[in-house]
Amino acid sequence: MTTLSKMTTKSDSILQKISEFSGHSSGIYSLIVHDEKIYSASADGFIARWNSETGLQDKFAINIGKPVYALLISGNYLWAGTNAGDIYVFDLEQRIEIKHFIQHHTGIFSIIENPQMNVVYSADSDGNVAVWDALTLVLHLFLPLGCGKIRRMSVSPEGDFLAVGGQDGYVRVFDTQYYNEVSSFYAHQDGVSAILFHPNKKNEMYSGGKDAIIRLWDWQSGSRLKEIPAHNFVVYDLVYLNDLKIVVSASRDKTMKIWSEELQFMERIDQRSGGHRHSVNTLAKFSDDQFISGSDDKRIVSWRILKEEN
Repeated sequence: MTTLSKMTTKSDSILQKISEFSGHSSGIYSLIVHDEKIYSASADGFIARWNSETGLQDKFAINIGKPVYALLISGNYLWAGTNAGDIYVFDLEQRIEIKHFIQHHTGIFSIIENPQMNVVYSADSDGNVAVWDALTLVLHLFLPLGCGKIRRMSVSPEGDFLAVGGQDGYVRVFDTQYYNEVSSFYAHQDGVSAILFHPNKKNEMYSGGKDAIIRLWDWQSGSRLKEIPAHNFVVYDLVYLNDLKIVVSASRDKTMKIWSEELQFMERIDQRSGGHRHSVNTLAKFSDDQFISGSDDKRIVSWRILKEEN
């Protein structure tokens, strides 16, 4: 059953809560936005689609039958990665499964696209990265990095670099032509859990870790530009809203936080301010001033950052 509520936050907040909606029977691990519709993946084994205007779930639903940790839409293909390492690829228009890959053998937490190179990357809990042709779905390359669980990857805005965050605490950056490692630096104790190339500054990158810290890096030199004790528990995700130059972080501590691009604190989002009751597992950018969040509380929430009045 789908439920929907609309509300706004307190008047002095820079944040507006647009809506929240629910229908999954377990925690939500991945969210993506495509053609103004929201796709969600859950531990209940279902992939669902939601109308972003009404917050209502439509008739599109796929039952994988096992927890789904990662989603991607590339062209007309929907990619889904599971806790067991399966990758399923579906035709969005016909809503049929066209591929089932068993290249990975442990949980897949990240599937991302590099549109400039026409490839898709998938990563697993054993520290392996697979490179797939986005059009033919053929496996190009398999990189056994031996870095432990990979929770997040990021592609540079120009598509020329791939960053991988490992459980061993290192960030590794590869060129996307030959996949040579061009940079490697120790970023977080107990593991890197979130990573994001700065969309406007070519040499900068954000990372979040199991140590609850967010750091800003010059990734080419491995120099730490700034760090903040951001949360009480692991940082699970980071998104950047280009229009407002704002970073949003999500954590297992049940909160999200809003930061300037220089990592100056702006606002905390918790249950009292209309946020989530349990771990916030995933974020997705909806537009340059909107984002959505998914949680173990089985809810999806849509947010807007309010622009300052001149």
